[in-house]
Amino acid sequence: MKWGLLITVLAAGALWLAYSGNNREHEPQGIDAFVERHWNKPLQAQGAPPEHFSPREASLAPQSCAECHAEQHRDWSGSLHSQTMDNGILWQARVLPPKQVKRCLDCHAPLAEQKALLAQTLGWPEAPQEPPPEYVSPDLHRQGLVCAACHVRAHRRFGPPPAPGNPAGDTPGLPHDGFVESAAFGDSRFCASCHQFPEDGPALNDKLLENTLNEWKASRHAKEGRHCQTCHMPDRKHVWKGIHDPGMVRQALSTNIEIGESKDGDRQVQASIRNTGAGHYFPTYLVPRVRLQLIAMEGEAGERIVLDEAVISRETDVWLSEEFSDTRLAPDAERVLAGVLPGESEAEWTLYVQMDVAPKEHYERMFAGVLADTDVELDSETRNILEAALVDARRTRYSMRLAERSLPGGIAN
Repeated sequence: MKWGLLITVLAAGALWLAYSGNNREHEPQGIDAFVERHWNKPLQAQGAPPEHFSPREASLAPQSCAECHAEQHRDWSGSLHSQTMDNGILWQARVLPPKQVKRCLDCHAPLAEQKALLAQTLGWPEAPQEPPPEYVSPDLHRQGLVCAACHVRAHRRFGPPPAPGNPAGDTPGLPHDGFVESAAFGDSRFCASCHQFPEDGPALNDKLLENTLNEWKASRHAKEGRHCQTCHMPDRKHVWKGIHDPGMVRQALSTNIEIGESKDGDRQVQASIRNTGAGHYFPTYLVPRVRLQLIAMEGEAGERIVLDEAVISRETDVWLSEEFSDTRLAPDAERVLAGVLPGESEAEWTLYVQMDVAPKEHYERMFAGVLADTDVELDSETRNILEAALVDARRTRYSMRLAERSLPGGIAN
């Protein structure tokens, strides 16, 4: 069983007693320097909060942030960032060595305090023996990529320059002594810590398994000044929508259906699906699988004919040791589906492109494979969590029509 591969490609933590001071240095000059310092992993524990902080100011719990940042908390609560410690990760944390789990947590639950809580829950030998500090809520490790993961270091708050009309970070009287402003929060490089593997990271066919920042750098979107946040955090909303969201997918793709006539008089249909909206490959990661079908339907309830189809994905085996194909769409690349309509018909034809999306297809295969492997020994609780993870993964599937066009029977348009 190749357990190690489950963690090292899906993406030693300090525990809360490992760091005791409040580092109050000013922001380094330049975005690269800030990002390097801010995402120097594993993140260090916050240490003791300033004595004048109220319990709410010192708390790392997202619910405490919601007291003043209700809209941001509401958006985060419905985002995938709040679900990075779901069943699909939890079952793995129960069976893998702590060292591997900690590497996974660097992105899925990066705070040192989150790692310490999980260590206690799972009974790791290095887990702290005493209860967590007051500013650490007992369920913090289950809440995923929490607000503090991006915005708090040594109890100092960090964020983007304020929007017009809002107070600057150094305005006297602000809660938790204000905040350090950095333009990095609006820059793609800020996201790269979890969405770009290093050059020597896991790869297949000489291609990194996670290469989103580099894909963006090579696109016109980077040249035109559109960052990750432009699409995934519009108007600073903490939503981070992607392949799981039909609306986001529709914005990424432009679809056009054309109808013509061949020399033989056949009615030919061609559909082009172009990645015009995503500043990276569609999809950027290897987990999703997208199926496109060019459909012709005769009349309102007539025969449904698949004229052509294609799969858009990066197909690998579940252990990520072999790549079978890579049919993803680079920025501005297109996939063309084409076919010929059957003979003359008095009925009206409806032509459309059907898209079936499985956002977690790779995980579906992995989870099902582990459950079916009789050589794998899982305790009942872990097996229940894994079964729930498989159900959760399958529930993310959805279908939609990308484009639709009508054609009167027997007429070429």
